[in-house]
Amino acid sequence: KILGGSLKDSYVDNGILVEKNFGIGQPKKLINAKIMILNCSLDSDKIKIYGSKVKVKKLSQMAQIELAESKRLLDKCNKIVNHGINVVVNRQLIYDKQERFFTDHGIISIENADFEGIEKLALAVNSEIVSSFDDINKIKIGKADLVEEILIGSKHFIRFSGYENKGISTIVIRGSTKEVLDEAERAINDTICILITSLKNHKFVWGGGCCELKISTILQNISKNFDINYSKCLNSFAKVLMSIPTIIAFNSGIDINSIIKNLSGEISDLMSDYCLDLKHRKIGNATKLGIIEPLKLKIYTIISAVEAVEIFIRINKIFLN
Repeated sequence: KILGGSLKDSYVDNGILVEKNFGIGQPKKLINAKIMILNCSLDSDKIKIYGSKVKVKKLSQMAQIELAESKRLLDKCNKIVNHGINVVVNRQLIYDKQERFFTDHGIISIENADFEGIEKLALAVNSEIVSSFDDINKIKIGKADLVEEILIGSKHFIRFSGYENKGISTIVIRGSTKEVLDEAERAINDTICILITSLKNHKFVWGGGCCELKISTILQNISKNFDINYSKCLNSFAKVLMSIPTIIAFNSGIDINSIIKNLSGEISDLMSDYCLDLKHRKIGNATKLGIIEPLKLKIYTIISAVEAVEIFIRINKIFLN
């Protein structure tokens, strides 16, 4: 989510975007990248064990500790270089001396990358997040055709593209306010969840109010065969189902009364597939328009609505008693 621009500027990028910059003095573009993804310490500002102390008698002893620490880190960097890579992505910090070391050896370094981002990156480039790298044969190096630094709005991103796993992309959402971005993210998430459900279950029903009106018609016909109390329940359920296409038409600014009345007449034939054509503000054909909804989603929607009504009825009985 990137603040600025409008929703029309949103797009799908066929790559992985990481909100970071390359190190100082490093190139902004690299072709045929060999990537190692790390989660290890490459900084030396303090001892990482809380509550520990190092006592020295002389200042020279402190200098020896610092030199030993610096040598340890450079040895670690040498092991990384020996893997023949040209891109290092680290979950933790990379201090200036280590960054300079990588730059001198022609390696681009990216520090302090968020963990969720590098997990997706590792999956995309077919690599692993490693903490130790002594054995070259056990390290899985990722590959990408292009690694470059790009600017979207006012933010800098590093873009990885041309990797082995072609099915991974990034959705870039633009918007003028944080609220717009949040709402767009929610809508996209709902859409993706529906698509996943659709792929798992290939059964569909006609959308655009067609399914609801057909069920409503069937319930009204069936209600005539029962006693008055049961008939009222069925008619009430049918009326509620009828309200769904009514709400759809109302939200689209269509003349509700005339179009719903005409649609109800067309739906009387249960084999028809007439529905609301909101684009042309008329009754359309669901087959030609391609308006469908997953059967599983439609069933869950109706079941959830019935369960909500049951809860209200039970609560009402409790208070009445």
